[in-house]
Amino acid sequence: KKYGCISVCAGSGLSEIFKGIGADEVIEGGQTMNPSTEDILQAIEKVNADHIFIFPNNKNIILAAKQAAKVVQDKKVYVVETKTIPQGITAMLGFMPESEPEENLEEMTQQMKTISSLQVTYAVRDTSIDGVQIHKGDVMALGDQGILSAGEEINTVILEALKAVVTQDSELLSIYYGEDRKEDEAKALSSEIQKAYPSLEVELHLGNQPVYYYIISVE
Repeated sequence: KKYGCISVCAGSGLSEIFKGIGADEVIEGGQTMNPSTEDILQAIEKVNADHIFIFPNNKNIILAAKQAAKVVQDKKVYVVETKTIPQGITAMLGFMPESEPEENLEEMTQQMKTISSLQVTYAVRDTSIDGVQIHKGDVMALGDQGILSAGEEINTVILEALKAVVTQDSELLSIYYGEDRKEDEAKALSSEIQKAYPSLEVELHLGNQPVYYYIISVE
């Protein structure tokens, strides 16, 4: 076939989501377990297509993906430089099977810029990031440009961070909850966000990802 897509993510829920929107192969990997160039090459081997797009979905994986793309001789491989899971999903949704490869690369790269991502995790030690004091075990909300908020209570931290992310033009907020979160906790967060932003459409998805309690996108 003409086109194939490969996505990198961790978590069975996210993996299902990527397959659902058109990924031929999903490589397990993420914040703490970056796939090697070799892993990416194996995935490229499996995809029977002339043109393959790779979505690294993490800034630390872009280089390995580019190295893999250089090595491959029999297929043309393009790296869409997605740095977060939401960017990867949005970029992939911008894929147009009837367009030329370069047009697609450009369109998908544009698409990923229309979305803001929030990744919620915890601090493994006392630290100070971007001038924010953080204690071991604190919840941290990381935006596309750095840390947005930190504190002890997860939903409070998220609502604080969203103030910097949600704008008047925002329409849709998607929550992907991780393997450490129960569904009812995620639903409670979802309704708190809905209360704070009545005009937003709020969607909840099981991401099952490690490391991040929640990955949130706003578009």
